[in-house]
Amino acid sequence: MSGHARLAVFASGGGTNLQALLDYFNRSSAGVARVELVVASRPGIGALARSEAVGVASWVLAPTRGPEEAAKGLLDVLEHHRIDVIALAGYIKLIPARVVDRFRGRIMNIHPALLPAFGGPGMYGMRVHQAVLAAGTRVSGATVHLVDERYDRGSILAQWPVPVFAADTPESLAARVLRVEHVLYPMAVEELVGASGNPSVPSELAFDLLHGEVPPYESVHRLVR
Repeated sequence: MSGHARLAVFASGGGTNLQALLDYFNRSSAGVARVELVVASRPGIGALARSEAVGVASWVLAPTRGPEEAAKGLLDVLEHHRIDVIALAGYIKLIPARVVDRFRGRIMNIHPALLPAFGGPGMYGMRVHQAVLAAGTRVSGATVHLVDERYDRGSILAQWPVPVFAADTPESLAARVLRVEHVLYPMAVEELVGASGNPSVPSELAFDLLHGEVPPYESVHRLVR
């Protein structure tokens, strides 16, 4: 890609991962990517307010008669904004097959668990953390993966584990994983569009998150080109 990659972020909620991408890429003109479009699954969500606050274009998915109409609407707006890469950030709708075909290998998602565990249809938001705690798992984390026609089944690009503590609630675990997501996702996007293969991680964040119970990110991360 010449110049910076033009990034579309798809969101269905408050948009904290969108904000992490905006903070990482849009505050400098020298970055390898810029968020140029926010696609919202419904009106009135926090992600739209975040895009408006920084002057990034937005588009709301309208109720449609079927998947073909949805695919056409998405492809039209993505072409209009000359989008190179799509990042799903808490987007709970399935991406139409035509959009996946057009952007194959260039659509990413972040999931609040270590896939392939705790993924698939219906596994999003607090449901994921409830399932992790119910299973008695000692380590959870965040996964960035490519998107295909099935929920959470695309090739894994990056993972960062976080510990699960005996006193955790779904809310406390979600907060710990979310801190990791906000660091991991921008770095994975940067890696996908061809930036440095050795992104740095704030050491104080790794220390705070991991409490010495699992290796720091630098020794366990996986980025697959």
